[in-house]
Amino acid sequence: MSWLATLGRFAGFCFDLARANTFRMPPPGRTMEEAYRIGVQSLPVLLLISVFVGTNLSLQGYAAFTPLGGQRLVGMFVALAGVRELAPIIAATMVAAKAGTEMASQIAVMRTREQVDALEVMAINPLWWLVTPRLLAIVLVMPALTVVAIFTTIASSWLVATAQLGLNGTEFLDFVRTSIDAKDLLACELKGMIFGVVICLVSCFCGFTSAKGPEGVGQATNSAVVIASVSCVTLNFLLSQVLYG
Repeated sequence: MSWLATLGRFAGFCFDLARANTFRMPPPGRTMEEAYRIGVQSLPVLLLISVFVGTNLSLQGYAAFTPLGGQRLVGMFVALAGVRELAPIIAATMVAAKAGTEMASQIAVMRTREQVDALEVMAINPLWWLVTPRLLAIVLVMPALTVVAIFTTIASSWLVATAQLGLNGTEFLDFVRTSIDAKDLLACELKGMIFGVVICLVSCFCGFTSAKGPEGVGQATNSAVVIASVSCVTLNFLLSQVLYG
């Protein structure tokens, strides 16, 4: 029954957050600061992972299609697998691993140092001050990070397909272009924003409900990345079922 109790506390957390932001503007300046921290600082690891995912897509697609004589279809495989599915989930898992753990640990440390209580003493709602800027920031940057993941995945796949596998680069890009359309790109952006909301809410909830002390901070950080990653992967399946089923 513990997971039901946790789910109930999470629902209460989301309700309190919505109530704290009723008829209130977000803290000025903090949203852009959090957007830089979440987006720009997560960019290097996202680029690195996207490059190697793209190269593996070309290699695996070529190995799968060559026995059938369809190695020229690697571009279609990269577009369908990379753009529709992998790019948004790559961006989500990297942000969860980098920014999500940072959110959870920062808020957990503030609880340990009683800084959250100090905000309440100063008549500042901690949810409005700590969660709202992070939530708005991650909703702003996740679509951009998803676009970066798409471009990097396709570019690295094209490079391997042409330089290593000897495929025609123009034909590769033609298959990419004809295999996806505006609906697929909008679906990726929608996934990115939903994943961003989930990552922020889960990470901040883990930070707010953490036990005090170093052990509590560590547990909150670990719980945030695990729960956020599993939630995003599960939601990716459900969203794909709705959008493409």
